[in-house]
Amino acid sequence: MKVLVIGGAGYIGSHVALELLQQGHQADVYDNFSTGQRVNIFKESKLHEADILDKAVLNKVLAGYDAVIHLAASKAVGESMVNPQKYSTNNIEGSLNILNAMALNNVKHLVFSSSAAIFGEPQYLPIDEEHLKNPTNYYGFTKLKIEEFMAWYSQLLGLNYAGLRYFNACGYDSAGRIKGLEQNPANLLPIIMEVAVGRRTKLEIFGDDYPTPDGTCVRDYIHVSDLASAHLKALEYIRHNNKNILLNLGSETGISVKEMYEAACRITGKTLPYSIAQRRAGDPAGLVATSQLAQKMLQWQVQHSSLEELIESSYRAYLAHFKVN
Repeated sequence: MKVLVIGGAGYIGSHVALELLQQGHQADVYDNFSTGQRVNIFKESKLHEADILDKAVLNKVLAGYDAVIHLAASKAVGESMVNPQKYSTNNIEGSLNILNAMALNNVKHLVFSSSAAIFGEPQYLPIDEEHLKNPTNYYGFTKLKIEEFMAWYSQLLGLNYAGLRYFNACGYDSAGRIKGLEQNPANLLPIIMEVAVGRRTKLEIFGDDYPTPDGTCVRDYIHVSDLASAHLKALEYIRHNNKNILLNLGSETGISVKEMYEAACRITGKTLPYSIAQRRAGDPAGLVATSQLAQKMLQWQVQHSSLEELIESSYRAYLAHFKVN
């Protein structure tokens, strides 16, 4: 397959491009480098340096591709609550530009990076695909709207799509082939890693009074390499079966902020400074997935998402990047 990975220089996108290349596909990259990094572009991939807000370029580039994997979005929950304009433009307008460019070029297959944030405060755990969709932050709202747009484009224009609802992606390629780290990370583990290598003075834990066993938020953390394999399996599924799918992707294990922090201290051998801060707006107490449907439909299993591998692969990447002894 000839696949255009939009956002392919970013953290998740570069792992997805690597998975495609490993399996013998052409994986070209479309990226504006607002958060992606050039060091994450593999020599086998053709680079299109452009923005998804540039309709003319997007329309031209998409000619001749078999499929698109769309990972280009702003994704910080807290930021989305104070700057919704950015999220409306980048996530909603940008995604509509991609859908329209695909329609113009008769590209029928799309894998979309959605999010567990579409569910909001869970009514039950683990969260399955049928759970109520009621986002508690604007970021999640934008992802839900894009899922709805894809459904209409499928009905009206014959688009085949897979919407993959990530829980919390973390970790790094075990062989160290992804060199660029996330810029300005907002997620827990990369922030802990920045503390561990001396790039940040301390970890801020946002709230320790949630109705969870230790008072801190509980999340389902999935290794980025497991996510990457699911993207290719989802693309193959929609191409071969001519069906749309919406799937939750998680490890099915809940880990609290304090559990992640304590494990990181143990694995790095360091006592990492932290402080307790106020809760962030829009943060649910717990989010844990069931990925049974993905396992059944895609014949997919997590292989790298143990707490130890999440932290160890991240720590190796940060040590290598910052040349820390």
